[in-house]
Amino acid sequence: MITCDAHCDALWLRAFRPEEPRCVTMENLEKGGMSLQTLALFSGAREEARFPFQTAMKEMEVFHALRDREGWHQVLNPLEARDGKVGVMLSIEGGEILEGSVERLRDFYEMGVRMVGMTWNRESEFGYPASGHSDRGIKPQAWPLLQELARLRLPVDTSHLNEAGFWDLIERHEQPCMASHSCARALCDHFRNLTDRQIRAIVRRGGWIGVNFYSCFLSPDGRADVDTVCQHIDHMCQLGAEANVGLGSDFDGIDIWPAGLASPADIPAIADHLRARGYSEKAIAGIFGENFLNYYRRLGWKDEDAAEAVRK
Repeated sequence: MITCDAHCDALWLRAFRPEEPRCVTMENLEKGGMSLQTLALFSGAREEARFPFQTAMKEMEVFHALRDREGWHQVLNPLEARDGKVGVMLSIEGGEILEGSVERLRDFYEMGVRMVGMTWNRESEFGYPASGHSDRGIKPQAWPLLQELARLRLPVDTSHLNEAGFWDLIERHEQPCMASHSCARALCDHFRNLTDRQIRAIVRRGGWIGVNFYSCFLSPDGRADVDTVCQHIDHMCQLGAEANVGLGSDFDGIDIWPAGLASPADIPAIADHLRARGYSEKAIAGIFGENFLNYYRRLGWKDEDAAEAVRK
């Protein structure tokens, strides 16, 4: 079964907190049967956040070391994902990394970035974060960047974006957006989570949602287990998202995770719990990876291009 995870902070942790324990290791990715692990170039949370582009470049150095010296396989077309082989793909978390430059976006595309998160918890050239509770939408100067994202067939990730910006994208952006690591607000009332109306809008536009494993987004009291993750998946499916939901762990970026789900090695437990809830093998395969790949197909990515890359 193809398994895809749309978000983790392994590069930031290795670049800026190398002394801290990490769970996104090749050993754990292989144990969990991961086919495609997305690695975020994160704009930074503390001192390093003052220089987001330089922060991303330091994380790229870590990525190059993993790829060139430790043999991590970089995927340039997400449809290259294969059962039994671990691939890794780059994303951006925090649009300030781009500094408002279309040319810089193209440079990151050439480096292999295949997903762009418009904000983190700070205002960016794109717009405003959910954490700031702003009622302002997408900034006017962001639309040329969004047009270029659409031309490059790159998803716009709304996981940290405020609601006004989200609705601007739903109503005006030509490509369906996604939320790489977000949960359902109906089950846990946190500003980072999606309302039922937002979930339905993502489904209607043909977007995609990756359920986050951070316990504070999963449960109001911060206590969660594997079945809590499945509750959020199930809630989204009940809203019509069975073909639009998947996994967005946030591993190496969260400090409280569900019991029984401490690393990518534990991912198969989610399938067991979904089976216990009555989900079919086809539905589980969709949630684990096929829905994510189908989303990229809707953006215009081609299976034949991926097959050619695999042959090479």
